Amino acid sequence: MISLLKKLIENENIDGYVVPKNDEFFSEYSYPNRLKSISNFSGSAGLAIILKDKNLLFVDGRYTLQAHIECGKNFKIFEIPKIRPFEVIKKIKYKPTLGFDPKLFTEISLKSNFRDVCNLVPINNNLIDEIFNFKNNHKIKKFYCLKKNITGETISSKLNRLSSILKKKKINNIFISAPENCAWLLNIRGFDNPNSPIPNCQIIISNKQVYFFSDVKKINKIKNSINYKKIKFYEFKEFPKVINNLKGKNFSIDRNSCSIFNKSIILSKFNILNDIDPCYSLKAIKNKTEIKNMIKAHIEDGAALTKFLYWIKNKKKFNLTEVDAEKKLENFRKKNLNFLYPSFNTIAGSGPNGAIIHYRANKNSNRKIKKKDIFLCDSGGQYKYGTTDVTRTICFSKP
Repeated sequence: MISLLKKLIENENIDGYVVPKNDEFFSEYSYPNRLKSISNFSGSAGLAIILKDKNLLFVDGRYTLQAHIECGKNFKIFEIPKIRPFEVIKKIKYKPTLGFDPKLFTEISLKSNFRDVCNLVPINNNLIDEIFNFKNNHKIKKFYCLKKNITGETISSKLNRLSSILKKKKINNIFISAPENCAWLLNIRGFDNPNSPIPNCQIIISNKQVYFFSDVKKINKIKNSINYKKIKFYEFKEFPKVINNLKGKNFSIDRNSCSIFNKSIILSKFNILNDIDPCYSLKAIKNKTEIKNMIKAHIEDGAALTKFLYWIKNKKKFNLTEVDAEKKLENFRKKNLNFLYPSFNTIAGSGPNGAIIHYRANKNSNRKIKKKDIFLCDSGGQYKYGTTDVTRTICFSKP
């Protein structure tokens, strides 16, 4: 597949192509996972640069071991931040021209990775998508609303607080590009990520009117709710049309989550204020209901984890594998009716596997847990009202 990409690189008359891990929503659980498709690297963060004569992969310290195992044959691997992409590229004897998908990068991410050591060319048709036929076989799962007994605050209250900030800053329009902030602001959740109930959506607020962008097949439940009657719903492809019809002089975008693609559309009509989305600071201060629910989630999750620890410590016939332990822990959590699913892939690593950061047991690596092993168990649960992440290191004999 890399050879096919190199042919496309030649056809585009560029020297290389940049493939990030994230999708257009900048999620670690991206779909499609273009980086894994082209490199076989399955970690949650990374960046590949495919050049005509070499392939480079940049990962952080969590994934250096994993990257060498999964793709060391085809890629030269570098650890960020010890070595940044621009430090490698500037050693090339010529100034290369690299193509990138503008939907998958912010200006900040491009500048921090590449500085001015290469020419960067936006290519709207993603080259990885031209090689792989990414069919979304997932069943369409609709967004849903959260009640006040979970959120502790109504949508109108949150919108009013945000509007007062915009008024003070004299902001006419704002683009909320991070889906998790849209979820908080509108008290909605979804099923677009495997371990987190984030709905893939983005919103514009203009003169107190909310314009909501998503896959319209997912919005029936929220569209018919009384709280969402005043919201206008659109497909993502209608974004330029909506921008063109808005009024005002300026537009606030979040510099860490607004893609170059969307920024260029907004810039065609408005002055842009590069700022930080106010939702980040608003949602950071938890209300009484949220705090109560966080504690409740940890108490109920702690009960499941305690049962698991008792079970594994007192098992008489010790013939467990890492996957056996992972499944048993999830079964204890499933006994709680408020449990949704794990909050991330469980890390169940025994002996040497416990030293691999973000390790996940699979058919090839699944190890039998031995009595003299140290067993690392890092896991968490998503509940209807909260999220947990708990790490425990377990011994079965004197360490």
